[in-house]
Amino acid sequence: MLKNILAITGKPGLYKLVSRGTNMLIVESLVDGKRMPTYARDKIVALSDVSMFTNADDVPLSEVLINAGKKEGLKEVALEPKKASNAELQAWFDEVLPEWDRDRVYPSDIRKLIQWYNILIHAGITDFTVEEEAAEEEAK
Repeated sequence: MLKNILAITGKPGLYKLVSRGTNMLIVESLVDGKRMPTYARDKIVALSDVSMFTNADDVPLSEVLINAGKKEGLKEVALEPKKASNAELQAWFDEVLPEWDRDRVYPSDIRKLIQWYNILIHAGITDFTVEEEAAEEEAK
């Protein structure tokens, strides 16, 4: 599911890929449902391409979201990311991804993760697997 969910630099929230046009993508906001075009000049990243730093290997965002879903019971995070202290954010993230790299993952990254998780849950998206991973599991 995360392959069609996009983050666009400079625009708040997350977006679902609706259609592809000539030199542009049509996306729909997961927050308010408004559609808009995005162009080649916009930096667009699929959530399936995002990963978090750990002390060993990088962990795909899908695994982090699955862990957060298990911790929160697939409900929105009660912790308010904008008002929470750095210590509160780090304590929450310790439970979600214990081996995270404290030197390379900043409190702002954890805030963004919580915001994205809450947006996905609010939009009714609870399947955090990447389509390729799901196809491989079905083949086994």
